[in-house]
Amino acid sequence: MVYKLSVLITVLFVLWGALAPKNLGTISKEAFTFTINNFGWLYLFLALGFLLFAFYLAFGKFGNIRLGSDDDEPEYSNRSWFAMLFSAGMGIGLVFWGVAEPVSHYMDPPYGNAKTADAARLAIRYSFFHWGLHPWAIYTIISLSLAYFQYRKGYAGLISSTFYPLLKEKVKGPIGKAIDILSIIATVFGVATSLGLGALQVNGGLSHLLGISTSTTWQIIIIIVVTVLYLISATTGLDKGILLLSNGNLILAVALLLLTFFLGSTSFLLDTFTVSIGAYIQNLLQMSLRLTPFQNNPWIGNWTLFYWAWWIAWAPFVGMFIARVSKGRTIKEFVLGVLLIPSLFSFIWFSVFGGSALHLEMFEGKKITEAVQNDITSALFVTLEGLPFGTIMSIITTLLIVTFFITSADSATFVLGMLSSEGDLNPSNRVKFSWGILQSSIAIVLLLSGGLESLQTASIVSALPFGIIMALMCVSIYKALDQEIKMVRKQEKDRKKKIEQLIRELADRHS
Repeated sequence: MVYKLSVLITVLFVLWGALAPKNLGTISKEAFTFTINNFGWLYLFLALGFLLFAFYLAFGKFGNIRLGSDDDEPEYSNRSWFAMLFSAGMGIGLVFWGVAEPVSHYMDPPYGNAKTADAARLAIRYSFFHWGLHPWAIYTIISLSLAYFQYRKGYAGLISSTFYPLLKEKVKGPIGKAIDILSIIATVFGVATSLGLGALQVNGGLSHLLGISTSTTWQIIIIIVVTVLYLISATTGLDKGILLLSNGNLILAVALLLLTFFLGSTSFLLDTFTVSIGAYIQNLLQMSLRLTPFQNNPWIGNWTLFYWAWWIAWAPFVGMFIARVSKGRTIKEFVLGVLLIPSLFSFIWFSVFGGSALHLEMFEGKKITEAVQNDITSALFVTLEGLPFGTIMSIITTLLIVTFFITSADSATFVLGMLSSEGDLNPSNRVKFSWGILQSSIAIVLLLSGGLESLQTASIVSALPFGIIMALMCVSIYKALDQEIKMVRKQEKDRKKKIEQLIRELADRHS
């Protein structure tokens, strides 16, 4: 039932976009405006709440509970674990926005004057904000809930299973099915957004390297080619295709990062990282709750609210995937690993690539801002062109985007298959193929109906209902963990009483 209804809704959306792309674009824009104007505050409170709750779970009384039985060990090494969760959670977007976002903020800062030193500082700080602790807190909450209920409690690997403490047996009825369908729809749109961004970026790379045009036609061709590649990868299973690609992604990403760091203005990049991390920590709460009710400034909606909605839309997919590869870790180990390590990598990434672009623009006269205005997908490649061995690094970058593209789509087909197959840890190739084709089809119709703007709109609108589901999920996981702690303490208390009683009996016999 869940599979059929989810596929039906997705197919209807694809047909709508294929037959009436302009109508889809118009209605999506209206829905976007309504969501931002009426529920922007909710996105901010949700993201901050998830972050605070994640730290509470790590450092509170639940930290030593293991995601599995008490004697389970982690299934994957720390390096492979980090590579897989990072490739699934950030991949394409990080490469796409690594230069484009800081330069965009430099040209149009959240407040203050554009193209100044203050604007440059704000540009890196807000890039940290959008790609740091908040998004990974969103992923942490849902993946922790899924892993706990699946591996500790033995429930099916479904979003609805995390609501058992609140709904009991109703999770197997219409309410549970509705939760799973909403999870699938949010995932499909979130992943489609990322695939669309990937197609735009690959097109930008090929345009820069080979001189082909930047057009919707080429982007559709790219999506079709990559779809074939990730469907082939999907048949190899988790321990082969996704694991190998994830490790390869990490190696390529680190190689590109180190080349840019050492070939660019290294001391400037170190200074940028240092001052930005300090400003990020100092202003974290203020940025987390910043809206502009007294001025008509669309910046928050176009950036922060888009990102929070995008992460929430991605959360079922990334959460299911991280949960699948995290069995055997304690809650504290899990939260700190998922929350801190990828965030730190993101901070370094934006310091290096965003910092390099701003240095080239501000001190070396390179026209990075002009490139972003003309074609945002070319921003990274124009930046690399300003460094030694720029062409070689552009080739590495294009290869990295393609492998990230394949890994994200491959992981998504795996997770969508699990969600629509009663939590089956090894969904059939038929189910994975159907979702692989549908998510690529949605990426295509979104590109046809409005390009990047339409991709962003779809994420924000589809994420709203799932954000509320995640808030209730926090209540459910807290209730379950609290009950377990109380039960463990009661067992310890009973055991202590039995030992004391046994000692007294032995003493009485001895006397």
